Amino acid sequence: MPNQVLGADKSIEQINQERMNLFKKAETITQIPWYVLASVDQYERNVRRTRNDIPKAKGVIGIYIRPEVWAGMQNPDQSDTNPTSISLFGGMGIDGNGDGKAEPDNDEDVLFTFAAYLLSYGIDLENIKIGLWDYYQRDKTIGLISGHMKLFQKYGRLDLDQHSFPVPIRFNYSFKNTWGDARGWGGRRIHEGTDIFANYGVPVSSTCYGIVEMKGWNRFGGWRLGIRDSSNTYHYFAHLNGFADGLQVGQIVEPGQLIGSVGSSGYGPPGTSGKFPPHLHYGMYKDNGRTEWSYDPYPQLKVWERAEYRKRKRK
Repeated sequence: MPNQVLGADKSIEQINQERMNLFKKAETITQIPWYVLASVDQYERNVRRTRNDIPKAKGVIGIYIRPEVWAGMQNPDQSDTNPTSISLFGGMGIDGNGDGKAEPDNDEDVLFTFAAYLLSYGIDLENIKIGLWDYYQRDKTIGLISGHMKLFQKYGRLDLDQHSFPVPIRFNYSFKNTWGDARGWGGRRIHEGTDIFANYGVPVSSTCYGIVEMKGWNRFGGWRLGIRDSSNTYHYFAHLNGFADGLQVGQIVEPGQLIGSVGSSGYGPPGTSGKFPPHLHYGMYKDNGRTEWSYDPYPQLKVWERAEYRKRKRK
């Protein structure tokens, strides 16, 4: 049975197909690469899921353009859908589907409006990124969208939300929900993750499709690695014994791909190890377009673990 979107009458597969059709159509007309438009839309649809100050999307396109930007700052009618008057007041909205209206909740109008905006900067990626910066004016947002571009361009599809458990289930390991527990080393703080206890050297793999965003030493996390997925989620792996050979910042990784091994590094200067039993600290952080916060990864880990056991039983 196809996966269903909560509150929607279309499956995720159907929605992604509609989105892809719209991206490809816009690319044909504007020459803005489909994966650029897909990445902006992917970023925005995930932001909308985490914010209460942005209305939920009515269609399959998640891009939100504020009324004053759509209709024009000086436009007395902030719900204006007349392309002529919108243009007169310097608004961004255009008629994308040829029905004579520029509607901010119409998928084609919204997508072609944003594509036309990017086209005003050019069709090469460097100028497109300048356009994105002028629109969002936030380095983090441009970084996230750029990462999505790399993923969509490589795989040529939108359904990159598959996950895997971070350690092989054939090894001995244990974990429980410790998110929010107190931590004292380096000052009072809460535990922003789940500890998966295992022996030194047990392989650690990526839990998602994503981009390696950070790699190196941190006095709390020791040798640690951060991966950003296409849902704007940051996956944090800490206290590692080491990294997989050749792994670099900016590299694309896949679920189940080796990224390092379990260790006990951290709580001191580079190279400090052995101040606690070996384990993987796994954290998840969500970006909402303004800030980033941690949330409890334990429920997701249990889901992925159960999926791995089901997969093994089918073999």
